[in-house]
Amino acid sequence: MKSTETKQHHRLDHAPFLVKPGRKVRIADFDPSYTAGFKNKAEAREALLEDVSALAAAQELLWASSKYAVLIIFQAMDAAGKDGTIKHVMSGVNPQGCNVYSFKAPPDEERQHHFLWRPVRFLPARGRIAIFNRSYFEEVLVVRVHPEFLEQQWVATPLRKAADAKFWNDRFDQINSFERGIVAGGTLILKFFLHVSRDEQRRRFIDRLTDEDKQWKFSPADAHERSFWNDYMRAYEEMLTATSTEYAPWYVVPADHKYFSRACVADIIGSRIQELGLECPKVNKQQLAGLNEALQKLQAEGEIA
Repeated sequence: MKSTETKQHHRLDHAPFLVKPGRKVRIADFDPSYTAGFKNKAEAREALLEDVSALAAAQELLWASSKYAVLIIFQAMDAAGKDGTIKHVMSGVNPQGCNVYSFKAPPDEERQHHFLWRPVRFLPARGRIAIFNRSYFEEVLVVRVHPEFLEQQWVATPLRKAADAKFWNDRFDQINSFERGIVAGGTLILKFFLHVSRDEQRRRFIDRLTDEDKQWKFSPADAHERSFWNDYMRAYEEMLTATSTEYAPWYVVPADHKYFSRACVADIIGSRIQELGLECPKVNKQQLAGLNEALQKLQAEGEIA
């Protein structure tokens, strides 16, 4: 295996999903039902399987070379399909080289630290993949929609009372600096916003509530947060505008059709890892001599037997 290049019958144009740095984002400009020409689930499923295979090969090289790490971040409204996307896209990955972390409401210990203290402990080592199911971006999304949460974070009173545009812009700057340092240290950061429409979220909520096998997925808090939909969209627009950078860009992935969002995410991940140009480690002359000696001993054992 010389590189991560694999022969695939499809390759998506990623431009429609990429948030260009410096661009002011309007969520309405992204169609959540877009499928990039895929006609049906079967066609998208075939593409997904190709990408899953390519990703498995890429992970093997990532692990073997140990030169880069990969951090994959998923943000979305409830029922957008984060869990399912992670499950399907990473289905071919060796679990020994991948970790998934879900960022739920922080406990007291984490709230007593700077909001970026939490993710530092879960950053991937070189050769590994880490997936953040929600992330530190919750601190400029849910906390922005519910600024009262700042009272639980021991944020200094003057700062808490002045949670205005400057407060949030400072947090955006801190995130960008944090990610710049991570990338400089050899980590590829891939950030996905799974964009589901409000109508599709409503359908999925109803499906969960009426299916006994899915009711466990629903929480009354989901319906409560839905009432803040417009506030969340404004928060997402500002966050995407401020934190999509050349070194860590955002991708807005249409999520009304799960079959497409999964294929799209897999395609982007596989492509971006391929761009790293990974190769299997090469043995030097001394190592090769040792390998040849081991080979000769094993062959001699067979001859004796």
